[in-house]
Amino acid sequence: MAILFKTAKLLETQIDEFLDAVSQGALVFEQGIKDYLGGEEANFEDHIEAISKLENNADDLRRKVENYLYSHSLIPEHRGDVLGLLESMDEVINTAKKTLVRFSIESPKIPTSLNKEFLELTEMSIMAADSIVYATRAFFRDINAVKDHLHKVMFYEKEADRIEEKLNRKIFKMDIDLSQKIHLSYIVSHIGRVSDMAETVGDRLAIYTIKRTI
Repeated sequence: MAILFKTAKLLETQIDEFLDAVSQGALVFEQGIKDYLGGEEANFEDHIEAISKLENNADDLRRKVENYLYSHSLIPEHRGDVLGLLESMDEVINTAKKTLVRFSIESPKIPTSLNKEFLELTEMSIMAADSIVYATRAFFRDINAVKDHLHKVMFYEKEADRIEEKLNRKIFKMDIDLSQKIHLSYIVSHIGRVSDMAETVGDRLAIYTIKRTI
């Protein structure tokens, strides 16, 4: 992060820890879905607790960065962009946590024949989230590398959309109650929102990157 924050080592560390929390939250989310599909209820609940702690940690770190930027009057020309970027990144882990909580509350009955597609959708969402973390790190460390990661975010998000549509078509062709079909489709959309949020962050990051390079 030497390019944007040449003298603020503490700020650099806090932003790194924030991005670590988002990245770890994505991994916990993925494992939580795997545990749910595998019937590992205890492990699933453990992962909800883990992602909740990571989300709280990310919130705390984001606030510390905000306070530091204002109290030390750092990068006033980029401050709004940096805070907007971190707030958007925070929504990635928030969305992942809310999805696991939704699983816990609603206990969707997912036929095992759909496990493969559910896992594929989860993987694409996590790949999109992971790629946006890399892109955000590049924004602070090597602005020229941002684009290399952003195109991956868009690729994985489009793949997630493709799998989501495929999964919904399969669901509505199944011989199950309509209410269960609607519920499953609702759960599918929640998993896909993780990649959607990564894409939203990517759109903002693309604009911030252009502003920094003008």
